[in-house]
Amino acid sequence: MEPLELVIILLSAGLLGCALYLILLQRELRRLNRQLKRRLEEASRQPLSLELLNPELNQLASHINQCLKAEESLRLEAVREEKRFKELISHLSHDLRTPLTAIKGYLQLMAREELTMAQTDKLTVVQKHADILGERAEQFFEYAVLASAEQEPNMAHVSLNRLVAECLAAAVPDFEQRQMEVALEETEQLFIWADAELTARLLQNLIRNAITHAAGDLQIRIEAEHGKAAIVFRNPVAAGIRIDPERLFERFYTTDQARTGKGAGLGLHIVKLLAEQMGGHVGAAMQDRELEIRVYLPLSGVYLAVQARGSGFNCRR
Repeated sequence: MEPLELVIILLSAGLLGCALYLILLQRELRRLNRQLKRRLEEASRQPLSLELLNPELNQLASHINQCLKAEESLRLEAVREEKRFKELISHLSHDLRTPLTAIKGYLQLMAREELTMAQTDKLTVVQKHADILGERAEQFFEYAVLASAEQEPNMAHVSLNRLVAECLAAAVPDFEQRQMEVALEETEQLFIWADAELTARLLQNLIRNAITHAAGDLQIRIEAEHGKAAIVFRNPVAAGIRIDPERLFERFYTTDQARTGKGAGLGLHIVKLLAEQMGGHVGAAMQDRELEIRVYLPLSGVYLAVQARGSGFNCRR
């Protein structure tokens, strides 16, 4: 065999070997990708493994496994911290509610006695702050219950228009006290697939938030949008108040106005939790110093079926 032919054969064999090795490397990389994808999609904790004995790839897999293990430890610790935090909130709200009940009781007894004008004024101030503290305690308790709730919502066909009207009627004294006008726009009668009690609590928190923070009259609209019922609250915001709509539903998020004592930053977070429990979602936007809060809840299947047939419903459930 000629030397040139031998060189060609050796080069060909080397190239073939390199090609096979590259193919094996690509196969191992695809295998790593499949294992990572499985971990993401199936929440698997299976460590990554390799079949090819390659020092660099083995070291890469080892480092990835270490990162995954560290991330898993951090996630579990975060879950434990969140659980401890929720228990703390629950215990705190319970510890506040008991003495507050006694305080309010004694304040009511004092109000029945003959007091001077100065004493009456002082008692009114104390009662006002006791009521604020009571509302905070109730919000903490409601949040703790919702955050740790394992019971499924009692889903049913609910007349959204009727429920909104009832919640607004119950809040009329508060609106009158704030001298707020409320305009309710109903585009049509909507029926939702939701838990009536949870939806009422959601609406009460929305109304309470508007009464506390709105710098003017409140506009409410109920409409169907992309297969869901939309509850839209729109109100002006006082000058100088900065609101980040993307953070508005975060737990304990407060604006400058809220720091003056008008909110604990839980009301809208509770709205978000309630909506998500029933398969809905929330959103917010700011435009021309007006805040718009939108809550979406699933429309009733019966309502959708009737709409598809071109018929209409009355307001009865």
